[in-house]
Amino acid sequence: MTLFESARAVAGASGDGTVDWNAVAEAANAATDPGRLDLTDAAAEAYAADVRDARERLREVSGLAFDVPETVEIQNRHHWVDANVETFRRVFEPLNERATVLPGVARSLNTATTAGALAFISRHVLGQYDPLLLADTSDHALYFVHPNVVAAADSLGVEFPRFRRWIAFHEVTHAAEFGAAPWLAGHLEERLEAGVAALADGELRGDAFAELHVAMTAVEGYAELLMDEAFDGEYADLRAKLDARRQGGSPLTKLFKRALGLQLKREQYERGREFFEAVAAERGLAGASRVWDDPDYLPTDAELDAPHVWLARVPGAE
Repeated sequence: MTLFESARAVAGASGDGTVDWNAVAEAANAATDPGRLDLTDAAAEAYAADVRDARERLREVSGLAFDVPETVEIQNRHHWVDANVETFRRVFEPLNERATVLPGVARSLNTATTAGALAFISRHVLGQYDPLLLADTSDHALYFVHPNVVAAADSLGVEFPRFRRWIAFHEVTHAAEFGAAPWLAGHLEERLEAGVAALADGELRGDAFAELHVAMTAVEGYAELLMDEAFDGEYADLRAKLDARRQGGSPLTKLFKRALGLQLKREQYERGREFFEAVAAERGLAGASRVWDDPDYLPTDAELDAPHVWLARVPGAE
């Protein structure tokens, strides 16, 4: 499939909503090479072994009680797009129910924008812990985008098995967080729903999106801390190369990242890591893990830059 076919799918967007989700999937996939997914049984088992090892090691280091999702998929880029289109469809349903001015034009523009975003991200994402927000299920899922993992390992000049294992450990840290905090998925859902519902009513709930951003900063920051404690090998070079990858790319790539909010994602990693490093330096990993005991123990935006305030506020963390 070609970019022309992708554009044709967007132009043919139909339906009554603000986004034609079927056209989004078709357009994003048409604009993206799916990548090779011809894994041997041994190669697929190596992913599974990394996930199992990460689970056991993270349980041991963190003391958190959790398991990995039953759904662990090795995907190509099209698989990832299809899975995330379903999440987008659920999240933005309130917008689809809202009438728009010039609906045909707006629908095509919204469809094109969403398809372009998913196509771009699908070429860069390595793994994803998916809490399946707003889905009618309590199950979560874990994805590895194999063509991107192979390409990234090659471009970074690191051995594929070691890099694959690093990515597995990182994604399983998110399983540890959501497993240790059964309330976390609902917490994120509530703020996401509030923000999107307000947009559907023509309002901007900055507080809801700000709380969502702070919570995700805690999620990413704790994951970085736990990775450093748990990964069973040397990681300094991997950390440095991945940090450079997050900041790098061509000027056009950097522009896309900023437009899609991926710059905020990098800031979440860095700001969250600094917060939890400061907490762990004072109280150890157990003190940092208190963040998952109660929604009220999540740091505020101000506390992310003042860890000592969080330490003084949270019982058992001081």
